[in-house]
Amino acid sequence: MDARTTAALDRAAEKTRRHIGTPRRAETLGLTLGRTTAPTPMLFVRYPPCLAMVLHGRKHSLDADSGGLDWGPESFLITPVKLPVIARVVETGADGDFVSLNWRLDPAIVAEVAGQLPRPRPGSEATPRRLGTTTAEIADAVDRLVGLLDTPEDAPVLLPLVSRELILRLLQSDQAPRVHAAAEHARADTVSTVIDHFTADLARPWTIDDAAALCHISPATLTRRFRDITGLTPMRYLKRLRLGEARRAMLTDGWTATQAATSVGYLSAAHFSRDYRAAYRLPPARDAQRASVG
Repeated sequence: MDARTTAALDRAAEKTRRHIGTPRRAETLGLTLGRTTAPTPMLFVRYPPCLAMVLHGRKHSLDADSGGLDWGPESFLITPVKLPVIARVVETGADGDFVSLNWRLDPAIVAEVAGQLPRPRPGSEATPRRLGTTTAEIADAVDRLVGLLDTPEDAPVLLPLVSRELILRLLQSDQAPRVHAAAEHARADTVSTVIDHFTADLARPWTIDDAAALCHISPATLTRRFRDITGLTPMRYLKRLRLGEARRAMLTDGWTATQAATSVGYLSAAHFSRDYRAAYRLPPARDAQRASVG
């Protein structure tokens, strides 16, 4: 990254550190702040439609196509719909910590800003890679957004302006197609409908045909829309949800691996253990035991 981008992200990281203890103030800006002083195990998080950024340090996220993504301040992630993410902090920065933020995307604001820009011709946009490239303009806008944590009295006037500027910069980035998807209700609602059904009935023996029938579209069309918006096929998305909920049940509710696997629809303990180990790097029982000891 160039010096301007690095400096803006460093300023944003410092402001984020100051306000880790004020989640309500951050929420009024659509922000969720994160900080840790040590690497973490693989964790499951459900991202809302948002911009996710690492301001300091590095993380590793599972990816359906490449198997994994290592990223830091040079990159950002756009999630146009709710996305199950399995990731871990792999490196703290020079200041000894990992600092991140998520900023909730407002579809109405995205649509408003996008409506004032020329749209590319249909079919002219290739599906972007999973991570976007952080530009100086994006970093500056993020810095100003986080800066409103220091001056909440200014937020009613400046937040609408900064939000629109940040959306503009994202629409000018290599992730523009995914930002547009956050505002395209007809397209995103198809995916959201399936996500809501998956979440409500994880144990159902879903097939791609079942999922496509919910929206009266073909399996191929549903798969393409899921990939465009989430980077995952519907069945890979469902697997993420199932593994995340199973891990929560073991670590939070004290369920056995067999109980957790059955509750989310796994019929084979061996299949569950294989998928779980691929995601979290440990067999389910050992992971639960380590978490209870830690």
